[in-house]
Amino acid sequence: MPHIALAGIVLAAGKGTRMKSDLPKVLHPVAGLPMAEHVGRAMRAAGANPVVMVVGHRQETVQETLGDAYLYARQEPPRGTGDAARAGMTALHDFEGIVLVCSGDTPLITEAELGALARELTVENADAVVATVDFDDPTGYGRVITSSDGRFQAIVEERDATPEQRRIREVGVSVYAFSAAALRDALPLLSSENAAGEFYLTDVPGILAAMGRCVRTTKFARSERFMGCNDRWELSLAETAMRRRTVERHARNGVTLVDPDTTYIGSDVRIGENVRLLPMTHLEGSTRIGDGAEIGPNTRLINADVHENARVSFSVVSDSVVGRNATVGPFAHLRNGVTLGVGASVGNFVEMKNAQIGAGVSAKHLSYIGDAEIGDGTNIGAGSITCNWDGFRKHRTQIGRNVFIGTHTTLVAPIAVGDGAMTAAGSVVTQSVPAGAAAFGRARQETKEGWAEQWRTKKSEST
Repeated sequence: MPHIALAGIVLAAGKGTRMKSDLPKVLHPVAGLPMAEHVGRAMRAAGANPVVMVVGHRQETVQETLGDAYLYARQEPPRGTGDAARAGMTALHDFEGIVLVCSGDTPLITEAELGALARELTVENADAVVATVDFDDPTGYGRVITSSDGRFQAIVEERDATPEQRRIREVGVSVYAFSAAALRDALPLLSSENAAGEFYLTDVPGILAAMGRCVRTTKFARSERFMGCNDRWELSLAETAMRRRTVERHARNGVTLVDPDTTYIGSDVRIGENVRLLPMTHLEGSTRIGDGAEIGPNTRLINADVHENARVSFSVVSDSVVGRNATVGPFAHLRNGVTLGVGASVGNFVEMKNAQIGAGVSAKHLSYIGDAEIGDGTNIGAGSITCNWDGFRKHRTQIGRNVFIGTHTTLVAPIAVGDGAMTAAGSVVTQSVPAGAAAFGRARQETKEGWAEQWRTKKSEST
């Protein structure tokens, strides 16, 4: 098939009243991405360039969220899908080729369906191709009307359909391929003389057919891919379907999912080979999992970079790096720019923030490490913390290599502890510790022989 220019128009101007939300409908997320972004990506994957987002309600928010990967056209005021397509064509004023048109609230659409429409238009030398499906219950959809010999005639919206037409099971799903020239010819002929008083894009194929232009339909078996999301329940159904699609793709690429039904994987997550995901694992944002890693159970990773053969369990890691062969958890929290070195170990109820942790560092129990640098081989004793906040601004703690931080040490930043140094258990350290030195920042112990027995006797006599 010869190369033909392909562009896309995504109808993303609606408010989405039934969502009951201030957020524009097309920005509601499915698998971590706005619905309109799923549609836009499917169009680009099918070869469309450029892709135009037709915006209206809260235009600035939509553009800021979706970014500069798209051209934008404004529909104001909203006067129906046909008017939205007309706005989209203004951004394609000199484009000649195939134009894909799709609603921005159909996040399950893929490049396969869009590519099939474009190929059908090319192979049949058609002016329009309409995507259709058969529904047992076609309520709410425009019915596809054909002649006695099976030729396409029109799409009739349900509110304008006769009782006989409403019994038709084949429906249009608001996904089309048009030749740009044919679409430009038909859009000015749209009328708002209908029950909604709007300009319907569904009328365009009928107008072209009445003009004697070639209009084809392509019926798809997988109707769920054309599902629109008009309320929160339909959004949940799309989320479930997308999640199932995503976990299946990763499983077939070599990822072990112990319980797919409780595993969430976002659209932009990348996972290597021989990775094992345990139940209740949530991978979100731009998270990357290296080969051989094990994640979960009950773990959430957001924009995390987990390297090869690392282990993270019962923990939360966000915007941080877990190095090769490192272990995190159970019940640890890494956030805001933590980097764990090779083989580092972060254990029970340890929180780290904005910290660079060297290779082989061990922080096993009940510690807080914030705004710190820790050298290779250092041990952080249970209950130790860096005091990084003085009530006005943050300060950093620098700990060298092979340091031993005794249990329940409080390091008051800004402070540095040199290579090979030690701190005594229970110390509050307020001054930097030179390399190889030991810091004792606690009161001297005083032991009073017999005092405990005398105290108990005194207390019992008083009662």
